[in-house]
Amino acid sequence: MQENPTAMPDFVIVTGMSGAGRTEAMHVFEDLGFFCVDNLPSSLIPNLVELNAQAEEGAMTKRLAVVCDARMGAHFGSLIDELHKLRDSGVGYKVVFLDADDEKLVARYKSSRRKHPLCTEGTTIVQGIQRERRLLMDLRDEADYVINTTDMLPQKLRTTLREYFATGNERQGLVVTVVSFGFKHKAPRDADLVIDVRFLPNPYYDPALRPLTGLDEPVRDFVMLRDETIEFEKRWRDLLDVVMPGYVSEGKQQLAIAIGCTGGQHRSVALAESTGDYLKSKGYRVSIAHRDLKLAEGKNGK
Repeated sequence: MQENPTAMPDFVIVTGMSGAGRTEAMHVFEDLGFFCVDNLPSSLIPNLVELNAQAEEGAMTKRLAVVCDARMGAHFGSLIDELHKLRDSGVGYKVVFLDADDEKLVARYKSSRRKHPLCTEGTTIVQGIQRERRLLMDLRDEADYVINTTDMLPQKLRTTLREYFATGNERQGLVVTVVSFGFKHKAPRDADLVIDVRFLPNPYYDPALRPLTGLDEPVRDFVMLRDETIEFEKRWRDLLDVVMPGYVSEGKQQLAIAIGCTGGQHRSVALAESTGDYLKSKGYRVSIAHRDLKLAEGKNGK
């Protein structure tokens, strides 16, 4: 195990009251690129950290997030001791404690119809919550972050956790695919955004440009240097500047942007290349594909 805590990947322990949002929290950490383990016995935490430290040599090190809570039963009592041992050995970590008022927790359990993990036969949800609160009292006092989710919507919890643990490279967590296509071959079914550029003048009607594609400079200049395209692209990029950060903040992992013309050969190809380059310049991970280019070439695609 490494002695220098700054050399270790980020390590987060998520705990707290059942029904306070631990599942939602783990989704956030997964979106942020953490390797997540739910309901991990506290005695296995050192093993997980050790394995992760060893993997660093193979460039596979992950930021770690584990959920440790009252579901562990008898194993939970040793969690604080295990965390102290980690810190004494030079392993840095943060504890996130999720809490909520008893009334809210009762309401959430009633709406979900799930059994509280500390409700034994003959006990009520309230009694289970009170028992869990006593069990977690010391851990709550040691937590680095205590987040009360009583009046918090899932989106607010996601935003709060991102403020604490995002590295500043959240845009790299969103994989963007920009694809050109031809409407006569049907629009992609899996596209999140579909843009129709058939309103732009069509290079197809210029005999010299007809056999070329939007990847060729003459067609690209014909499409991109027109006043109509310049005005459209300005407004299109303004729209992207609004929606893309929203997708990131929502934790979206994949986004497909489809740009279509008639045949998928000229206008859509040029605009897809320009759109992809713009998003790359903004720090997003982008791949560009031209779905119908082969279909269009040599077949008088427009």
